[in-house]
Amino acid sequence: MNILFVASEGVPFVKTGGLADVIGSLPIELRNHGIDIRVVLPKYGMTAPELCKKMSVQKCFAVTMGWRYQYCSVLEAKQDGITYYFIGNEYCFNRSELYGYKDDVERFAFFSKAVLKSLPYLDFKPQVIHAHDWQSGLLSVFLKNHHSRDRFYRDIRTVFTVHNLYHKGLFPKEYLEDLLELDPALFSIDGIEFYGQLSFLKGGLVFSDYITTVSPTYAQEIKTSYYEEKLEGLLQKRSNRLKGIINGIDYSRYNPATDPNIFVQYTNSMSAKAENKIQLQEMLNLPKDKKIPVIAFIGHLVEHKGLELITGALKDILVKDVQLVFLGTGSWKYESYLQQVARHFPDKISVNIQLNDSLARKIYAGADIFIRPSKFEPCGLSQMIAMRYGTIPLVRETGGLRDTVTPFNQLTGEGNGFSFKNYNPQDMFNTICQALECFKDKETWKVIAKNAQAEDFSWKGPAQEYIDIYRGLLEEKAGYCWDGFDYVRKEGAYKIS
Repeated sequence: MNILFVASEGVPFVKTGGLADVIGSLPIELRNHGIDIRVVLPKYGMTAPELCKKMSVQKCFAVTMGWRYQYCSVLEAKQDGITYYFIGNEYCFNRSELYGYKDDVERFAFFSKAVLKSLPYLDFKPQVIHAHDWQSGLLSVFLKNHHSRDRFYRDIRTVFTVHNLYHKGLFPKEYLEDLLELDPALFSIDGIEFYGQLSFLKGGLVFSDYITTVSPTYAQEIKTSYYEEKLEGLLQKRSNRLKGIINGIDYSRYNPATDPNIFVQYTNSMSAKAENKIQLQEMLNLPKDKKIPVIAFIGHLVEHKGLELITGALKDILVKDVQLVFLGTGSWKYESYLQQVARHFPDKISVNIQLNDSLARKIYAGADIFIRPSKFEPCGLSQMIAMRYGTIPLVRETGGLRDTVTPFNQLTGEGNGFSFKNYNPQDMFNTICQALECFKDKETWKVIAKNAQAEDFSWKGPAQEYIDIYRGLLEEKAGYCWDGFDYVRKEGAYKIS
């Protein structure tokens, strides 16, 4: 099969979050399954020069954006055995940040249009285009509304993956006809209208042939009103075309036995992990003591990641004999509060307001507990990475956190972490106390760490699930149809092998 990934970021070219990790690792596993997989990204100005040197221009053309034309270059490069294409436009993508501009509506509408226009010029015709998140949500809209009569595009199927339903790509409706060149009839409840605005994400949900999201639990949660995303009606309607597939992590990148970023490489050696802890404490100016449990938070310092629970219980946590390490950026409210507390308790808290992958690896290797008390979490890669390094996750039971973290059972010795259900600081604090009690018993802690490191969060299984979806869509095109549970023919059921 020929599969084309379309996304706004991907490792190693550019990264702001977990989406980039997925785009950098899932294609490699799909290739290992015999898929001809290629990836399209914007060519950002912030891409490292050594990576830009690998790129060669393949084609240049103009893309219509209403009454205007935008120049587009298509570049190609090889990375880790995968062919990458890049949509180049200095005005749209040569900026200091990836997102957050007033003209994002134009930037990413141009990106989707340019991807589709580039296809006839490539030496590769995709059978399935797999788009990711709101930045490429309009691709299936343009495909079915601008190219439906073109024989070249007619048989291309589309998959749309929602990595986070919270980010909807909302813009004023005035752009619909002028900039996007779409029929006004599409601005409706059955189209891309969302409470008086355009939604790129909703476009992907409505017009794609199949929808996936990044964990089974999250796929069920987004069909309810609990998270107040106001798309549950649409997702319920399309539930027979919606599947949750847990993300994987790149085991070659996140491997404590070979990771060059950590202080001491190790497999399942608790003594080597303890040495990483001592050197991490020294690096962060915390008292060096193997007996003090280190609790780490790595990620966006924002409310939905559970920062309101952490700050709400911080006074109680500080009473305990623990050290806290924070790494990430986010809301000024939480950044400034944590920094202020750290000034008063320099021996107990290290706050690092930065994005630093090398430091993150050192924290994964040196910490004892990784905390992620999210309000919602589509998948979460950090808890899986932490377990890979033998660091025990403590999470709230939501989304991918629920699917990957099994509470430790002291009677059976089963489980890989700690979890709580209700979104409140007291339940979180009680679970922290439970984890700290287990930490005191070194043999028990070794069992939990062993269980965590034994988990398989590689891409092998998830990649096969995606392949089954691609194959099903192509079989459907050949005369099969989806009945909500399986692909069937008129004369009887057909089971995808």
